[in-house]
Amino acid sequence: MKKILLSLILMSFFNFSFGQEIKNLDKSPLDFAVFRPNGLNSHPVARIIYSRPSMKNREVFGALVPYGKLWRTGANQSTELNLYQDIVIEGKLLKKGNYTIYSIPNKTSWKIIFNSDLFTWGTYDYNPSKNVLEIEVPVKYTKEDVEAFGIAFGGRDGNGKILLAWEDIEVFINFTY
Repeated sequence: MKKILLSLILMSFFNFSFGQEIKNLDKSPLDFAVFRPNGLNSHPVARIIYSRPSMKNREVFGALVPYGKLWRTGANQSTELNLYQDIVIEGKLLKKGNYTIYSIPNKTSWKIIFNSDLFTWGTYDYNPSKNVLEIEVPVKYTKEDVEAFGIAFGGRDGNGKILLAWEDIEVFINFTY
């Protein structure tokens, strides 16, 4: 009888503890992009983990994301690049390892910064002494807006691209592997 009573008490506790609703879902959901140039069964070259903020009828670049100021390149925790082999980005070597990606958007070009300090939130913990590589890439304007910020990979045969897209902006980062 004591075992049955104890079991009922424990079950009601677990039902109460785990039966709650999840509230306040993240408005900028976590996403990732993986670069597997030789198909889904091949070992990846790189992976990017980031959060996807949305426009929500707001002006993004120049307002929500000010020109000339450091941006986390996404939302929430800083965007993270995992490299599974060395690559050459815009002619500069970036060694196998893990990096955060920051950017400084401007109207005609973006500075892209690869930093070795991991698990940072936004730009609050940004430490420029941990910058490993900085490049400047041009901005391409599109005819249609992209509602949610996105990152994608493309390429093959030793050449790749990272696409950053949001609002009416596309930024391509070229690399070889």
